[in-house]
Amino acid sequence: MSDANSIELPEITDKRFFGHPMGLAVLFFAEMWERFSYYGMRALLMFYLVKHWLFSDGESAVLYGAYTSLVYITPVLGGYLADKFLGQRKAVVFGAVLLTLGHGLMAFEGDGSGHEGLAVQIFYLALAFIIVGSGFLKANISVIVGQLYPRTDIRRDGAYTIFYMGINLGAALGSIACGYLGETYGWGYGFGAAGIGMLLGLVVFVLGKPLLHGRGESNNPNLTFPLEMFLYIVGVAAVVICWLLVQNQAIVGVLLGIGGLVLVLYVMFTAVVKLTPVERDRIFACMFLIFGSILFWALFEQAGSSISLLTDRMVDRNIFGFEVAASMFQSINAIYIVLLAPVFAFIWTFLGTRGLEPSAGAKFGLGMIQLGAGFLVLVFGANSVENGALIPVLFIFLIYLLHTTGELCLSPVGLSAMNRLAPANLASIIMGTWFFASATGNFAAGLIARASGSESLNAEGEIVAGTPEAVAYIENVNSVYTTIGWVAVGVGVLLILLAPLIKKLMHLDSLGDADHSLAGQSELAEPQAGGMDTSGERIDS
Repeated sequence: MSDANSIELPEITDKRFFGHPMGLAVLFFAEMWERFSYYGMRALLMFYLVKHWLFSDGESAVLYGAYTSLVYITPVLGGYLADKFLGQRKAVVFGAVLLTLGHGLMAFEGDGSGHEGLAVQIFYLALAFIIVGSGFLKANISVIVGQLYPRTDIRRDGAYTIFYMGINLGAALGSIACGYLGETYGWGYGFGAAGIGMLLGLVVFVLGKPLLHGRGESNNPNLTFPLEMFLYIVGVAAVVICWLLVQNQAIVGVLLGIGGLVLVLYVMFTAVVKLTPVERDRIFACMFLIFGSILFWALFEQAGSSISLLTDRMVDRNIFGFEVAASMFQSINAIYIVLLAPVFAFIWTFLGTRGLEPSAGAKFGLGMIQLGAGFLVLVFGANSVENGALIPVLFIFLIYLLHTTGELCLSPVGLSAMNRLAPANLASIIMGTWFFASATGNFAAGLIARASGSESLNAEGEIVAGTPEAVAYIENVNSVYTTIGWVAVGVGVLLILLAPLIKKLMHLDSLGDADHSLAGQSELAEPQAGGMDTSGERIDS
Protein backbone atom coordinates (compact mmCIF):
# COMPACT_ATOMS: atom_id res chain seq x y z
CA MET A 1 0.00 0.00 0.00
CA SER A 2 1.07 3.55 -0.48
CA ASP A 3 3.07 5.28 2.16
CA ALA A 4 2.43 8.94 2.74
CA ASN A 5 5.81 9.26 4.41
CA SER A 6 7.43 8.76 1.00
CA ILE A 7 6.22 12.23 -0.01
CA GLU A 8 8.39 14.10 2.47
CA LEU A 9 5.49 15.52 4.40
CA PRO A 10 6.65 17.73 7.27
CA GLU A 11 7.04 15.91 10.57
CA ILE A 12 4.11 16.36 12.97
CA THR A 13 5.28 18.06 16.16
CA ASP A 14 1.89 17.99 17.90
CA LYS A 15 2.05 15.91 21.13
CA ARG A 16 -1.26 16.82 22.79
CA PHE A 17 -2.74 13.30 22.88
CA PHE A 18 -0.74 11.56 25.61
CA GLY A 19 2.47 12.57 23.88
CA HIS A 20 1.09 11.68 20.45
CA PRO A 21 -0.41 13.80 17.63
CA MET A 22 -4.08 14.71 17.93
CA GLY A 23 -4.51 12.88 14.63
CA LEU A 24 -4.15 9.67 16.62
CA ALA A 25 -7.14 10.74 18.73
CA VAL A 26 -9.15 11.21 15.53
CA LEU A 27 -8.26 7.71 14.35
CA PHE A 28 -8.78 6.25 17.84
CA PHE A 29 -12.36 7.52 18.17
CA ALA A 30 -13.29 6.95 14.52
CA GLU A 31 -12.22 3.31 14.72
CA MET A 32 -13.70 2.89 18.20
CA TRP A 33 -17.12 3.89 16.91
CA GLU A 34 -16.74 1.78 13.77
CA ARG A 35 -15.90 -1.29 15.89
CA PHE A 36 -18.81 -0.38 18.20
CA SER A 37 -21.17 -0.58 15.25
CA TYR A 38 -19.66 -3.67 13.64
CA TYR A 39 -19.48 -5.83 16.75
CA GLY A 40 -22.75 -4.48 18.10
CA MET A 41 -24.51 -5.59 14.93
CA ARG A 42 -22.64 -8.91 14.85
CA ALA A 43 -23.62 -9.69 18.44
CA LEU A 44 -27.27 -9.63 17.38
CA LEU A 45 -27.02 -11.16 13.93
CA MET A 46 -27.51 -14.87 14.68
CA PHE A 47 -30.40 -14.17 17.06
CA TYR A 48 -31.97 -11.87 14.47
CA LEU A 49 -31.77 -14.58 11.82
CA VAL A 50 -33.22 -17.31 14.04
CA LYS A 51 -35.76 -15.39 16.11
CA HIS A 52 -36.94 -12.66 13.73
CA TRP A 53 -36.57 -14.09 10.24
CA LEU A 54 -37.12 -17.63 11.57
CA PHE A 55 -34.28 -19.15 9.61
CA SER A 56 -33.27 -22.58 10.86
CA ASP A 57 -30.04 -22.95 12.83
CA GLY A 58 -28.38 -24.44 9.76
CA GLU A 59 -29.52 -21.70 7.38
CA SER A 60 -28.50 -19.00 9.84
CA ALA A 61 -25.07 -20.50 10.46
CA VAL A 62 -24.17 -20.80 6.78
CA LEU A 63 -25.43 -17.27 6.04
CA TYR A 64 -23.42 -15.95 8.99
CA GLY A 65 -20.31 -17.80 7.76
CA ALA A 66 -20.68 -16.44 4.23
CA TYR A 67 -21.12 -12.90 5.59
CA THR A 68 -18.04 -13.00 7.83
CA SER A 69 -15.90 -14.63 5.13
CA LEU A 70 -16.78 -11.86 2.67
CA VAL A 71 -15.80 -9.29 5.29
CA TYR A 72 -12.27 -10.75 5.08
CA ILE A 73 -12.14 -10.70 1.27
CA THR A 74 -13.31 -7.15 0.46
CA PRO A 75 -10.25 -5.46 2.06
CA VAL A 76 -8.33 -6.71 -0.97
CA LEU A 77 -10.46 -4.40 -3.14
CA GLY A 78 -10.50 -1.52 -0.66
CA GLY A 79 -6.76 -1.70 -0.04
CA TYR A 80 -5.90 -1.90 -3.74
CA LEU A 81 -8.05 1.06 -4.77
CA ALA A 82 -6.70 3.14 -1.90
CA ASP A 83 -3.14 2.15 -2.74
CA LYS A 84 -3.26 2.88 -6.42
CA PHE A 85 -5.76 5.71 -6.67
CA LEU A 86 -7.87 7.09 -3.83
CA GLY A 87 -5.47 7.29 -0.92
CA GLN A 88 -6.37 5.94 2.50
CA ARG A 89 -8.36 8.94 3.78
CA LYS A 90 -10.90 9.03 0.93
CA ALA A 91 -11.23 5.25 1.03
CA VAL A 92 -11.98 5.39 4.76
CA VAL A 93 -14.63 8.08 4.26
CA PHE A 94 -16.25 6.10 1.45
CA GLY A 95 -16.20 2.94 3.55
CA ALA A 96 -17.71 4.79 6.52
CA VAL A 97 -20.54 6.11 4.33
CA LEU A 98 -21.30 2.59 3.08
CA LEU A 99 -21.20 1.25 6.63
CA THR A 100 -23.54 3.97 7.89
CA LEU A 101 -26.01 3.11 5.12
CA GLY A 102 -25.73 -0.59 5.88
CA HIS A 103 -26.30 -0.22 9.61
CA GLY A 104 -29.17 2.14 8.92
CA LEU A 105 -30.83 -0.43 6.66
CA MET A 106 -30.41 -3.07 9.38
CA ALA A 107 -32.81 -1.08 11.54
CA PHE A 108 -35.55 -1.80 8.96
CA GLU A 109 -36.98 -5.02 10.41
CA GLY A 110 -40.00 -5.84 8.31
CA ASP A 111 -42.45 -8.28 9.86
CA GLY A 112 -40.13 -11.31 9.66
CA SER A 113 -42.97 -13.34 8.20
CA GLY A 114 -40.95 -15.08 5.52
CA HIS A 115 -37.76 -15.32 3.52
CA GLU A 116 -39.17 -13.60 0.46
CA GLY A 117 -40.20 -10.05 -0.31
CA LEU A 118 -38.79 -6.54 -0.04
CA ALA A 119 -37.95 -6.58 3.67
CA VAL A 120 -35.58 -9.54 3.51
CA GLN A 121 -33.95 -8.11 0.37
CA ILE A 122 -33.27 -4.90 2.28
CA PHE A 123 -31.69 -7.03 5.00
CA TYR A 124 -29.39 -8.73 2.47
CA LEU A 125 -28.54 -5.32 1.00
CA ALA A 126 -27.66 -4.04 4.47
CA LEU A 127 -25.20 -6.92 4.91
CA ALA A 128 -23.69 -6.14 1.49
CA PHE A 129 -23.15 -2.47 2.38
CA ILE A 130 -21.46 -3.49 5.64
CA ILE A 131 -19.24 -6.04 3.88
CA VAL A 132 -17.92 -3.59 1.28
CA GLY A 133 -17.78 -0.68 3.71
CA SER A 134 -15.63 -2.74 6.05
CA GLY A 135 -13.35 -3.55 3.13
CA PHE A 136 -12.71 0.10 2.38
CA LEU A 137 -12.41 1.25 5.99
CA LYS A 138 -10.61 -1.53 7.85
CA ALA A 139 -8.00 -2.00 5.15
CA ASN A 140 -6.87 1.59 5.36
CA ILE A 141 -7.48 3.35 8.67
CA SER A 142 -4.67 1.52 10.48
CA VAL A 143 -2.29 2.51 7.67
CA ILE A 144 -2.87 6.18 8.49
CA VAL A 145 -1.80 5.54 12.08
CA GLY A 146 1.67 4.59 10.87
CA GLN A 147 1.81 7.56 8.53
CA LEU A 148 1.59 9.98 11.47
CA TYR A 149 5.14 9.03 12.48
CA PRO A 150 8.57 8.78 10.84
CA ARG A 151 9.76 5.20 10.37
CA THR A 152 12.27 5.51 13.20
CA ASP A 153 9.93 7.22 15.69
CA ILE A 154 9.97 5.22 18.93
CA ARG A 155 6.35 6.21 19.58
CA ARG A 156 4.98 4.01 16.77
CA ASP A 157 4.46 0.88 18.88
CA GLY A 158 2.82 2.96 21.59
CA ALA A 159 0.55 4.57 19.01
CA TYR A 160 -0.69 1.18 17.81
CA THR A 161 -1.21 0.09 21.40
CA ILE A 162 -3.45 3.12 22.00
CA PHE A 163 -5.25 2.52 18.69
CA TYR A 164 -5.74 -1.13 19.59
CA MET A 165 -7.28 -0.19 22.93
CA GLY A 166 -9.83 1.94 21.07
CA ILE A 167 -10.69 -0.98 18.81
CA ASN A 168 -11.33 -3.34 21.70
CA LEU A 169 -13.15 -0.70 23.73
CA GLY A 170 -15.53 -0.17 20.82
CA ALA A 171 -15.98 -3.91 20.31
CA ALA A 172 -16.82 -4.49 23.98
CA LEU A 173 -19.16 -1.51 24.32
CA GLY A 174 -20.91 -2.31 21.04
CA SER A 175 -21.66 -5.89 22.03
CA ILE A 176 -22.98 -4.77 25.42
CA ALA A 177 -25.01 -1.73 24.37
CA CYS A 178 -26.42 -2.96 21.05
CA GLY A 179 -26.98 -6.45 22.42
CA TYR A 180 -28.90 -5.15 25.42
CA LEU A 181 -31.04 -2.74 23.39
CA GLY A 182 -31.75 -5.26 20.65
CA GLU A 183 -32.76 -8.12 22.92
CA THR A 184 -34.58 -5.98 25.50
CA TYR A 185 -36.42 -3.35 23.47
CA GLY A 186 -36.39 -4.62 19.89
CA TRP A 187 -34.03 -5.42 17.03
CA GLY A 188 -34.42 -1.95 15.50
CA TYR A 189 -33.11 -0.32 18.68
CA GLY A 190 -29.98 -2.48 18.73
CA PHE A 191 -29.22 -2.07 15.05
CA GLY A 192 -30.14 1.60 15.22
CA ALA A 193 -27.60 2.11 18.02
CA ALA A 194 -24.98 0.44 15.82
CA GLY A 195 -25.89 2.82 12.98
CA ILE A 196 -25.60 5.85 15.25
CA GLY A 197 -22.19 4.61 16.37
CA MET A 198 -21.00 4.36 12.78
CA LEU A 199 -22.35 7.83 11.99
CA LEU A 200 -20.42 9.23 14.97
CA GLY A 201 -17.27 7.57 13.68
CA LEU A 202 -17.78 9.14 10.26
CA VAL A 203 -18.35 12.60 11.77
CA VAL A 204 -15.22 12.32 13.93
CA PHE A 205 -13.10 11.29 10.95
CA VAL A 206 -14.41 14.00 8.61
CA LEU A 207 -14.14 16.83 11.14
CA GLY A 208 -10.69 15.64 12.21
CA LYS A 209 -9.18 15.83 8.72
CA PRO A 210 -6.99 18.91 9.51
CA LEU A 211 -5.38 17.03 12.39
CA LEU A 212 -4.09 14.34 10.01
CA HIS A 213 -1.77 16.91 8.36
CA GLY A 214 -2.12 15.47 4.86
CA ARG A 215 -1.60 11.86 5.86
CA GLY A 216 -3.57 9.28 3.91
CA GLU A 217 -3.96 11.46 0.82
CA SER A 218 -3.60 10.05 -2.68
CA ASN A 219 -0.18 10.04 -4.33
CA ASN A 220 -1.64 9.45 -7.79
CA PRO A 221 -1.38 12.59 -9.96
CA ASN A 222 -3.89 11.10 -12.41
CA LEU A 223 -6.75 10.97 -9.90
CA THR A 224 -9.25 13.16 -11.74
CA PHE A 225 -12.82 13.79 -10.59
CA PRO A 226 -14.32 11.44 -13.24
CA LEU A 227 -11.86 8.69 -12.27
CA GLU A 228 -12.65 9.14 -8.60
CA MET A 229 -16.38 8.91 -9.28
CA PHE A 230 -15.79 5.78 -11.36
CA LEU A 231 -13.94 4.17 -8.44
CA TYR A 232 -16.88 4.88 -6.16
CA ILE A 233 -19.16 3.28 -8.74
CA VAL A 234 -16.89 0.21 -8.61
CA GLY A 235 -17.47 0.15 -4.87
CA VAL A 236 -21.23 0.31 -5.33
CA ALA A 237 -21.00 -2.48 -7.92
CA ALA A 238 -19.17 -4.55 -5.30
CA VAL A 239 -22.15 -3.98 -3.00
CA VAL A 240 -24.47 -5.43 -5.65
CA ILE A 241 -22.20 -8.46 -6.09
CA CYS A 242 -22.06 -9.06 -2.33
CA TRP A 243 -25.85 -8.66 -2.15
CA LEU A 244 -26.13 -11.58 -4.57
CA LEU A 245 -23.45 -13.65 -2.84
CA VAL A 246 -24.92 -13.46 0.68
CA GLN A 247 -28.11 -14.96 -0.77
CA ASN A 248 -26.19 -17.75 -2.50
CA GLN A 249 -23.83 -19.05 0.15
CA ALA A 250 -22.87 -22.15 -1.84
CA ILE A 251 -21.34 -19.89 -4.49
CA VAL A 252 -19.22 -18.22 -1.80
CA GLY A 253 -17.92 -21.64 -0.76
CA VAL A 254 -17.08 -22.57 -4.35
CA LEU A 255 -15.30 -19.26 -4.96
CA LEU A 256 -13.31 -19.64 -1.75
CA GLY A 257 -12.32 -23.18 -2.73
CA ILE A 258 -11.28 -22.28 -6.27
CA GLY A 259 -9.61 -19.03 -5.24
CA GLY A 260 -7.75 -20.67 -2.39
CA LEU A 261 -6.50 -23.52 -4.56
CA VAL A 262 -5.27 -21.14 -7.28
CA LEU A 263 -3.59 -18.92 -4.70
CA VAL A 264 -1.80 -21.79 -2.96
CA LEU A 265 -0.68 -23.37 -6.25
CA TYR A 266 0.65 -20.02 -7.47
CA VAL A 267 2.59 -19.41 -4.25
CA MET A 268 4.03 -22.93 -4.19
CA PHE A 269 4.95 -22.82 -7.90
CA THR A 270 6.68 -19.47 -7.46
CA ALA A 271 8.50 -20.71 -4.37
CA VAL A 272 9.82 -23.82 -6.12
CA VAL A 273 10.66 -22.29 -9.50
CA LYS A 274 11.68 -18.69 -8.87
CA LEU A 275 13.02 -18.38 -5.32
CA THR A 276 16.31 -19.28 -3.71
CA PRO A 277 16.31 -22.41 -1.51
CA VAL A 278 16.25 -20.29 1.66
CA GLU A 279 13.34 -18.12 0.42
CA ARG A 280 11.51 -21.28 -0.72
CA ASP A 281 11.86 -22.83 2.73
CA ARG A 282 10.47 -19.70 4.35
CA ILE A 283 7.45 -19.82 2.06
CA PHE A 284 6.90 -23.45 3.06
CA ALA A 285 7.01 -22.38 6.72
CA CYS A 286 4.41 -19.69 5.98
CA MET A 287 2.15 -22.25 4.33
CA PHE A 288 2.36 -24.52 7.40
CA LEU A 289 1.14 -21.66 9.56
CA ILE A 290 -1.49 -20.52 7.06
CA PHE A 291 -3.10 -23.96 6.84
CA GLY A 292 -3.09 -24.19 10.63
CA SER A 293 -4.86 -20.84 10.86
CA ILE A 294 -7.79 -22.08 8.72
CA LEU A 295 -8.70 -24.68 11.34
CA PHE A 296 -8.16 -22.23 14.17
CA TRP A 297 -10.55 -19.60 12.76
CA ALA A 298 -13.11 -22.23 11.76
CA LEU A 299 -13.36 -23.23 15.42
CA PHE A 300 -12.74 -19.85 17.05
CA GLU A 301 -15.52 -18.19 15.06
CA GLN A 302 -18.13 -20.40 16.70
CA ALA A 303 -18.27 -17.53 19.20
CA GLY A 304 -20.65 -15.50 17.06
CA SER A 305 -22.78 -18.42 15.91
CA SER A 306 -23.15 -21.76 17.70
CA ILE A 307 -21.73 -20.63 21.06
CA SER A 308 -24.03 -17.60 21.05
CA LEU A 309 -27.09 -19.76 20.38
CA LEU A 310 -26.03 -22.20 23.09
CA THR A 311 -25.55 -19.32 25.53
CA ASP A 312 -29.04 -18.04 24.78
CA ARG A 313 -30.79 -21.40 25.04
CA MET A 314 -28.95 -23.54 27.56
CA VAL A 315 -26.88 -21.30 29.88
CA ASP A 316 -27.99 -19.85 33.23
CA ARG A 317 -27.37 -16.16 32.47
CA ASN A 318 -28.57 -14.89 35.80
CA ILE A 319 -25.64 -12.92 37.27
CA PHE A 320 -26.09 -11.16 40.63
CA GLY A 321 -29.85 -11.26 40.16
CA PHE A 322 -29.83 -9.87 36.60
CA GLU A 323 -30.68 -11.84 33.47
CA VAL A 324 -27.89 -10.89 31.06
CA ALA A 325 -28.77 -10.83 27.35
CA ALA A 326 -26.96 -13.61 25.48
CA SER A 327 -25.54 -11.26 22.86
CA MET A 328 -23.73 -9.25 25.55
CA PHE A 329 -21.45 -12.22 26.25
CA GLN A 330 -19.68 -11.54 22.96
CA SER A 331 -18.00 -8.60 24.70
CA ILE A 332 -16.00 -11.02 26.89
CA ASN A 333 -13.38 -11.72 24.22
CA ALA A 334 -12.62 -8.03 23.69
CA ILE A 335 -12.38 -7.45 27.44
CA TYR A 336 -10.04 -10.41 27.87
CA ILE A 337 -7.90 -9.12 24.97
CA VAL A 338 -7.45 -5.72 26.63
CA LEU A 339 -6.53 -7.35 29.94
CA LEU A 340 -4.31 -10.14 28.64
CA ALA A 341 -2.51 -8.77 25.56
CA PRO A 342 -0.01 -6.75 27.65
CA VAL A 343 0.57 -9.84 29.81
CA PHE A 344 1.39 -11.98 26.77
CA ALA A 345 3.64 -9.28 25.33
CA PHE A 346 5.55 -9.23 28.62
CA ILE A 347 5.77 -13.04 28.77
CA TRP A 348 7.19 -13.35 25.25
CA THR A 349 9.70 -10.57 25.92
CA PHE A 350 10.68 -12.06 29.28
CA LEU A 351 11.20 -15.51 27.77
CA GLY A 352 12.93 -14.09 24.69
CA THR A 353 15.61 -12.30 26.72
CA ARG A 354 16.42 -15.65 28.34
CA GLY A 355 16.39 -17.68 25.16
CA LEU A 356 13.26 -19.56 26.24
CA GLU A 357 10.60 -18.06 23.96
CA PRO A 358 8.66 -20.75 22.02
CA SER A 359 9.01 -20.69 18.25
CA ALA A 360 6.16 -19.54 16.03
CA GLY A 361 5.16 -23.13 15.29
CA ALA A 362 5.11 -24.00 18.99
CA LYS A 363 3.01 -20.94 19.78
CA PHE A 364 0.56 -22.01 17.07
CA GLY A 365 0.38 -25.43 18.67
CA LEU A 366 -0.21 -23.95 22.12
CA GLY A 367 -2.94 -21.73 20.71
CA MET A 368 -4.65 -24.68 19.05
CA ILE A 369 -4.52 -26.78 22.24
CA GLN A 370 -6.11 -23.98 24.27
CA LEU A 371 -8.79 -23.55 21.61
CA GLY A 372 -9.66 -27.24 21.79
CA ALA A 373 -9.52 -27.23 25.57
CA GLY A 374 -12.12 -24.45 25.62
CA PHE A 375 -14.66 -26.66 23.80
CA LEU A 376 -13.87 -29.63 26.04
CA VAL A 377 -14.35 -27.51 29.17
CA LEU A 378 -17.75 -26.37 27.90
CA VAL A 379 -18.73 -29.97 27.16
CA PHE A 380 -17.72 -30.86 30.72
CA GLY A 381 -19.98 -28.05 31.98
CA ALA A 382 -22.88 -29.27 29.86
CA ASN A 383 -22.42 -32.82 31.18
CA SER A 384 -22.43 -31.54 34.76
CA VAL A 385 -26.19 -30.96 34.54
CA GLU A 386 -28.91 -33.42 33.60
CA ASN A 387 -32.06 -33.59 31.51
CA GLY A 388 -31.40 -30.47 29.46
CA ALA A 389 -31.01 -28.19 32.48
CA LEU A 390 -29.18 -24.86 32.24
CA ILE A 391 -25.36 -24.87 32.15
CA PRO A 392 -23.60 -22.71 34.79
CA VAL A 393 -22.44 -19.43 33.25
CA LEU A 394 -18.92 -19.98 34.59
CA PHE A 395 -18.22 -22.33 31.69
CA ILE A 396 -18.98 -19.60 29.13
CA PHE A 397 -16.42 -17.35 30.79
CA LEU A 398 -13.94 -20.25 30.76
CA ILE A 399 -14.35 -21.09 27.06
CA TYR A 400 -13.88 -17.42 26.11
CA LEU A 401 -10.81 -17.23 28.37
CA LEU A 402 -9.16 -20.28 26.79
CA HIS A 403 -10.07 -19.14 23.28
CA THR A 404 -8.65 -15.68 23.93
CA THR A 405 -5.36 -16.98 25.31
CA GLY A 406 -5.16 -19.35 22.36
CA GLU A 407 -5.83 -16.46 20.00
CA LEU A 408 -3.05 -14.40 21.55
CA CYS A 409 -0.66 -17.29 20.92
CA LEU A 410 -1.60 -17.53 17.26
CA SER A 411 -3.03 -14.41 15.63
CA PRO A 412 -0.34 -11.75 16.22
CA VAL A 413 2.38 -14.42 15.93
CA GLY A 414 1.13 -15.53 12.53
CA LEU A 415 0.96 -12.02 11.12
CA SER A 416 4.42 -11.25 12.45
CA ALA A 417 5.74 -14.40 10.74
CA MET A 418 4.14 -13.40 7.42
CA ASN A 419 5.77 -9.97 7.71
CA ARG A 420 9.20 -11.37 8.51
CA LEU A 421 9.42 -14.33 6.17
CA ALA A 422 7.85 -13.19 2.88
CA PRO A 423 10.38 -12.05 0.25
CA ALA A 424 9.75 -8.62 -1.24
CA ASN A 425 8.31 -9.94 -4.50
CA LEU A 426 5.75 -12.09 -2.65
CA ALA A 427 5.00 -9.87 0.34
CA SER A 428 1.49 -8.82 -0.68
CA ILE A 429 0.47 -12.23 -2.00
CA ILE A 430 1.57 -13.98 1.22
CA MET A 431 -0.36 -11.48 3.35
CA GLY A 432 -3.33 -11.91 1.04
CA THR A 433 -3.09 -15.69 1.43
CA TRP A 434 -3.11 -15.29 5.22
CA PHE A 435 -6.34 -13.30 5.14
CA PHE A 436 -7.83 -15.55 2.48
CA ALA A 437 -7.24 -18.40 4.91
CA SER A 438 -9.11 -16.42 7.56
CA ALA A 439 -12.02 -16.00 5.15
CA THR A 440 -12.01 -19.73 4.42
CA GLY A 441 -11.97 -20.46 8.15
CA ASN A 442 -14.96 -18.19 8.71
CA PHE A 443 -16.94 -19.94 5.99
CA ALA A 444 -16.03 -23.34 7.45
CA ALA A 445 -17.16 -22.01 10.84
CA GLY A 446 -20.66 -21.65 9.42
CA LEU A 447 -20.67 -25.29 8.31
CA ILE A 448 -19.55 -26.47 11.75
CA ALA A 449 -22.20 -24.30 13.42
CA ARG A 450 -24.81 -25.82 11.12
CA ALA A 451 -23.79 -29.30 12.26
CA SER A 452 -24.19 -28.32 15.92
CA GLY A 453 -27.57 -26.63 15.48
CA SER A 454 -31.09 -27.81 16.11
CA GLU A 455 -33.95 -28.19 13.68
CA SER A 456 -36.54 -28.47 16.48
CA LEU A 457 -37.24 -24.84 17.32
CA ASN A 458 -40.57 -23.50 18.53
CA ALA A 459 -42.58 -20.79 16.76
CA GLU A 460 -40.35 -18.09 18.26
CA GLY A 461 -37.15 -19.75 17.04
CA GLU A 462 -36.24 -20.90 20.56
CA ILE A 463 -35.62 -24.06 22.60
CA VAL A 464 -36.96 -24.36 26.15
CA ALA A 465 -34.57 -25.85 28.72
CA GLY A 466 -35.65 -29.14 30.25
CA THR A 467 -37.66 -30.29 27.23
CA PRO A 468 -36.84 -33.33 25.05
CA GLU A 469 -35.82 -30.85 22.32
CA ALA A 470 -33.31 -29.29 24.73
CA VAL A 471 -31.88 -32.69 25.63
CA ALA A 472 -31.45 -33.61 21.95
CA TYR A 473 -29.93 -30.20 21.18
CA ILE A 474 -27.36 -30.37 23.97
CA GLU A 475 -26.42 -33.94 23.03
CA ASN A 476 -25.76 -32.81 19.46
CA VAL A 477 -23.73 -29.80 20.59
CA ASN A 478 -21.68 -31.98 22.95
CA SER A 479 -20.98 -34.46 20.16
CA VAL A 480 -19.77 -31.76 17.74
CA TYR A 481 -17.80 -29.83 20.37
CA THR A 482 -16.13 -33.00 21.68
CA THR A 483 -15.02 -33.89 18.16
CA ILE A 484 -13.66 -30.47 17.23
CA GLY A 485 -12.14 -30.04 20.69
CA TRP A 486 -10.04 -33.19 20.44
CA VAL A 487 -9.19 -32.47 16.79
CA ALA A 488 -7.85 -29.06 17.80
CA VAL A 489 -5.84 -30.56 20.66
CA GLY A 490 -4.44 -33.23 18.36
CA VAL A 491 -3.47 -30.71 15.67
CA GLY A 492 -1.92 -28.52 18.36
CA VAL A 493 0.26 -31.39 19.59
CA LEU A 494 1.24 -32.16 15.99
CA LEU A 495 2.23 -28.51 15.42
CA ILE A 496 4.39 -28.55 18.55
CA LEU A 497 6.11 -31.71 17.31
CA LEU A 498 6.66 -30.09 13.90
CA ALA A 499 7.78 -26.77 15.43
CA PRO A 500 11.53 -27.56 15.14
CA LEU A 501 11.04 -28.33 11.42
CA ILE A 502 9.03 -25.13 10.88
CA LYS A 503 11.68 -23.13 12.74
CA LYS A 504 14.40 -24.71 10.60
CA LEU A 505 12.51 -23.76 7.43
CA MET A 506 12.36 -20.14 8.64
CA HIS A 507 16.19 -19.82 8.56
CA LEU A 508 16.00 -17.20 11.32
CA ASP A 509 19.76 -17.21 11.78
CA SER A 510 20.22 -15.73 8.30
CA LEU A 511 17.21 -13.39 8.38
CA GLY A 512 18.45 -9.81 8.04
CA ASP A 513 16.72 -6.45 7.70
CA ALA A 514 17.01 -6.70 3.93
CA ASP A 515 14.83 -9.81 4.05
CA HIS A 516 12.06 -8.13 6.01
CA SER A 517 9.89 -7.37 3.05
CA LEU A 518 7.37 -5.56 5.22
CA ALA A 519 9.80 -4.28 7.84
CA GLY A 520 8.60 -0.98 9.19
CA GLN A 521 5.24 -1.49 7.52
CA SER A 522 3.40 -3.27 10.26
CA GLU A 523 0.54 -0.88 9.82
CA LEU A 524 -0.29 -2.58 6.55
CA ALA A 525 -1.65 -5.71 8.10
CA GLU A 526 -5.43 -5.81 7.93
CA PRO A 527 -7.53 -6.67 10.94
CA GLN A 528 -10.67 -8.74 12.24
CA ALA A 529 -13.09 -10.37 15.96
CA GLY A 530 -10.43 -11.55 18.02
CA GLY A 531 -6.71 -11.11 18.39
CA MET A 532 -4.42 -8.49 17.03
CA ASP A 533 -2.54 -8.12 13.85
CA THR A 534 0.81 -6.43 13.74
CA SER A 535 -0.88 -3.07 13.61
CA GLY A 536 -2.69 -3.72 16.86
CA GLU A 537 -5.95 -4.24 14.99
CA ARG A 538 -8.25 -6.97 16.24
CA ILE A 539 -8.65 -9.96 13.96
CA ASP A 540 -12.44 -10.84 13.64
CA SER A 541 -14.81 -10.34 11.46
